[in-house]
Amino acid sequence: MKQLKETKSTCPYCGVGCGVIIESSGDQITGVRGDPDYPANFGRLCTKGAMLHLTASAAITQQSRLLHPMQRLTRGQQPKRIGWDAALDTAAEKFAKIIQTHGPDAVGFYISGQLLTEDYYVFNKLAKGLIGTNNIDSNSRLCMSSAVTGYKQTLGSDAPPACYDDVNHAGTIFIVGANPAYAHPVLFRRIEAARQARPDLKIVLCDPRRTDTAEIADLFLPIQPGTDVMLFNGMLHVMLWEGWLDTAYMAAHTKGFDTLKATLRDYTPDVVAQTCGISKEDLLQAARLFAGINADDPTQGTRAPTLSLYCQGLNQSSSGTAKNAALINLHLATGQMGKRGAGPFSLTGQPNAMGGREVGGMANLLSSHRDLNNPAHRAEVAALWGLPSVPSKPGKTAVEMFQAAADGEIKALWIACTNPAQSMPDQATVRRALQRAEFVVVQEAFASTATCAFADLLLPATTWGEKEGTVTNSERRISRVRAAVAPPGETRHDWQIVVDFAQRLQANTLFPYTSPESIWNEHRESTRGRDLDITGMSYALLEHTPQQWPLPEGATQGKARLYEDGLFPTPDGRARFVNTVYQPVAEPREARYPFSLSTGRLRDQWHGMSRTGTLGRLFGHVREPALQMHPQDMARRLLSEGDLVHVTSKRGSILVPVQASAELGLSQVFMAMHWGEEFLSGISTTGQRLAGVNALTTSAFCPDSKQPEFKHAAVKVLKAELPWSLLAMAWLPASHLQSARHELQQLMLQFDYASCVPFSNNTALDAAGQERSGLLFRATAFEAPTDALLAQIESLLNLDSPYVLRYADKKRGQRRAALLQHLDACTTLEAFMLAGDTRAQSWISTLLQDELPAQSYGRALLLPGARPPVQVVSRGKPVCACFNVTDVAIEAQLRHTKGTAQERLGSLQATLKCGTNCGSCMPQLQRMVRDSPEIDAQDLAPSGTAQKNTLRAHMLSG
Repeated sequence: MKQLKETKSTCPYCGVGCGVIIESSGDQITGVRGDPDYPANFGRLCTKGAMLHLTASAAITQQSRLLHPMQRLTRGQQPKRIGWDAALDTAAEKFAKIIQTHGPDAVGFYISGQLLTEDYYVFNKLAKGLIGTNNIDSNSRLCMSSAVTGYKQTLGSDAPPACYDDVNHAGTIFIVGANPAYAHPVLFRRIEAARQARPDLKIVLCDPRRTDTAEIADLFLPIQPGTDVMLFNGMLHVMLWEGWLDTAYMAAHTKGFDTLKATLRDYTPDVVAQTCGISKEDLLQAARLFAGINADDPTQGTRAPTLSLYCQGLNQSSSGTAKNAALINLHLATGQMGKRGAGPFSLTGQPNAMGGREVGGMANLLSSHRDLNNPAHRAEVAALWGLPSVPSKPGKTAVEMFQAAADGEIKALWIACTNPAQSMPDQATVRRALQRAEFVVVQEAFASTATCAFADLLLPATTWGEKEGTVTNSERRISRVRAAVAPPGETRHDWQIVVDFAQRLQANTLFPYTSPESIWNEHRESTRGRDLDITGMSYALLEHTPQQWPLPEGATQGKARLYEDGLFPTPDGRARFVNTVYQPVAEPREARYPFSLSTGRLRDQWHGMSRTGTLGRLFGHVREPALQMHPQDMARRLLSEGDLVHVTSKRGSILVPVQASAELGLSQVFMAMHWGEEFLSGISTTGQRLAGVNALTTSAFCPDSKQPEFKHAAVKVLKAELPWSLLAMAWLPASHLQSARHELQQLMLQFDYASCVPFSNNTALDAAGQERSGLLFRATAFEAPTDALLAQIESLLNLDSPYVLRYADKKRGQRRAALLQHLDACTTLEAFMLAGDTRAQSWISTLLQDELPAQSYGRALLLPGARPPVQVVSRGKPVCACFNVTDVAIEAQLRHTKGTAQERLGSLQATLKCGTNCGSCMPQLQRMVRDSPEIDAQDLAPSGTAQKNTLRAHMLSG
């Protein structure tokens, strides 16, 4: 028996940067748990992190991973396997020819905040040092560049001044444009713990949607999309009027307020309340709480500290930099800076977006926070690399790069560890760029991403659990990423691929690296004397404890908080007030496009779902794509839950089911950012392939940060009349699940709308951490497809055996199939397809997914629109992904539980275990406790009836 090995590493998801302990046996990762000694999470993990080992299983690796170099000789054809030498020789030849013919700016590199710092460093050096172009940008441009620019404009440096521990000391936590309950769950657990320890802690949430984070808020400000600058300037107007500014701090440590003060005159409470859609009373309360003023004694001398937490709601905007700067203005004006529990704290979206910024891995940056437009900074980097100069011409940022490729200006693209054919806005332009470019290299771990279909050359890279290097989290903490298992197949580390390619371009002296540590040492030296000086931070030091920067040579530990001395990295040491002026969204709603579309995260999914999308369990919380809309807006448009709608912007149109959500305001719609063509596809009425939600989003961007406005696009929503529909579900062996999904993905294009997602059984994992998984395939069309196409779907879902029960009515375009399994005196439904008439989908899908006895349902499975002969009792919808606890089970327990809300919640945790592992379901559990009436045990009906009511037994008839 192989010995179990444990390896300390870092989670590859959000910027919280949780420490993990990977368990492995041989070449297989077998488990993962939170590292109790790691200062970012102290052993906690969210649902995604807790299931990392399942996404790294051998079955998924063999089916979803890119394991060998592949070349596509003709666009549209299947790629062929080639050797590494041939692949890199081809890449070097193609790039060299394009550079020689068209110049270095005819190539572009688009990289990722999921790369390690060492990977980022060599990519940056390759582009700017060897090739001589600044056309290198990162998908971090899509999430963090407005925060970077806002910090630099106000504080002088791209350096979040606060840390996670400040949550424990804040008097007010001001959360704006962020949903940490979903996007940063482990940090949200710390906020919950801080509130429990200090009930007087005040929490303000500012967001157009009433997200799960609102469950913990004392004050919720549901502002209109894009009105953040109006709100912040209005709060500052109130503070100025009420005398709540910290004038002593401003006089000693800031400059520029007089110009801003003149602007603030126009931001009266009446104007702000009308524009933002909030009350003047809430505006006043928000201003008072932010300023740290005691409501009972406004004249008190000591202010309560205020910590602001913000993310994409501020950043992903055509005025993203102004939003960031306006928020920081509030901190400077109230002295909420450089002390425990206070400061503007930008929450990083990706695991190493900050590390990429540190090494200059973006079009406008150079190593160690140097600016490309600064001649002295360019000279310093050139000297470090032993070059006469580095290029001064501004590089193309993400949106600009793909526009340039679409226009034919950029001829070759190298894309690493990111999926722009899913994640970039305005997908029509992105896909035109990928099609028009003469040569596209995709360096990727997963073969299933949408971008892989456009690659001329596919280079297989290692991923989490196989790599060595460093990452930096949101609180400037640098930690080690370690390999637990050997790389599978012919995969190579990202830095190695870059170095091998560079050396083929005759750059041996520039790229002498033999290990990640040798790259790190060069990067470390480049920081000497800079704001992020890490010359005292070696791999040996990081081996034991992650460290925060700055940590210069001679220091024993990094700084948890910055600017405690009131000195800022500006020429005169003072922070700057920025004269922020409110600008409406780039694409306001209008009569033709009356809805505001916003995008955001799901609780249990990550980005394009190339990793999380392989697990059925992570689809338990949200099973299929949907557009959320306020119930009143649905009623006015005669829309019912689940109806298909055309969602159309000026850039494209998609089909998607609609779902009622009271979280939204009127005239607002929301769709999760994760849904790309890998899970949601079809052919539009114009013959274009549906490219997921980002077919709708706009490429309009902030002029300062160049970050696009994902948080608002004007759209119209119209009901789709597609009379023919299909639903198929099947349990599949793990060794076949992903390959079947990839094949079904190709068949999705035969329908007007189709989606294909994994699902799992509604039971807990077994002792080996295994679960039963299957696929759900849904499609709609204007007319019935061919029998051959339906037969293909049946074959992929194991519905092609002679034991399958069948019904067909070609005249009506109906076809049904069901596979029953008889085992241990119990008959269960293993697979089914309903084509042409899906009215019975609710009870039949419940019968399969809940693995209920099916012996009584044989004939009804085949009769169109049939009601079940015996009522089907659903086990409910999963709330807790860790232990697969459903809403029905929770409601049942609550009916038997007395006491306070906290006592009832504790009873749930003790009996069902929900909320006791990762805690991601805690906001929903708290809401269910709050909304559930307390029922005295003696008033319950007799046990049989009570059980019946508790399980919400009902006839599911579709």
